[in-house]
Amino acid sequence: MSNKRNWMVITIAAVLVASGCSTKRYVSKEVGAVNQKVETLSESVERNQERIGRNADEISRHGGEIQRVDAKADEAGHLAASAHDEAKRAFNIAHKAMKGKLIYEITLSNDKVNFAFNASELSPDAQMLVDELADRVKADNRGLWIEIEGHTDGTGEAHYNKGLGLKRAEAVRDYFYQAHGIPLHHIAVYSFGEEQPVADNGSREGRARNRRVVVKVLE
Repeated sequence: MSNKRNWMVITIAAVLVASGCSTKRYVSKEVGAVNQKVETLSESVERNQERIGRNADEISRHGGEIQRVDAKADEAGHLAASAHDEAKRAFNIAHKAMKGKLIYEITLSNDKVNFAFNASELSPDAQMLVDELADRVKADNRGLWIEIEGHTDGTGEAHYNKGLGLKRAEAVRDYFYQAHGIPLHHIAVYSFGEEQPVADNGSREGRARNRRVVVKVLE
């Protein structure tokens, strides 16, 4: 009887030991699986973080480009609006001038005043002629329009002469405004450069006559 009892005790102990070993192996296996899943998830999270970082950099780069494009678009819009306003003003002046009739006209050239070679400044004689015309315009008091044409001789490049003719016309316009208070929006300037000679550019006298400014007053 005692031997049977001992045998049973030994058997039970063996079963418990075996059971404990199985439990440990099971737990170890499960823990290993969980660890594997955790590592997989960690790698996935790291990859997602890298993608998010790259996307954030890309978004930031595109955002900067969009801001630059918006800024250029705004600048272009302002320039277009300014050009439109200037074109509209010039059109209104030209339209009113075309509708009106010529009232007075004077020509400032070297047979009356001195436009030196390659110069645009008004001489005292030229200022006197402009003074007389300005007094007539102010005395008329009808809101007249003034058209000023700049001309040059044929010496030099055509594009340079265009600019020089414009400088001469602008010098007369500025004198009208600064010396006599004629409103600038009533004055239009234009340069013909060397395109409309009134004398032969082959002679010194002819070139002197071609260096001129024509001032027209229109109703």
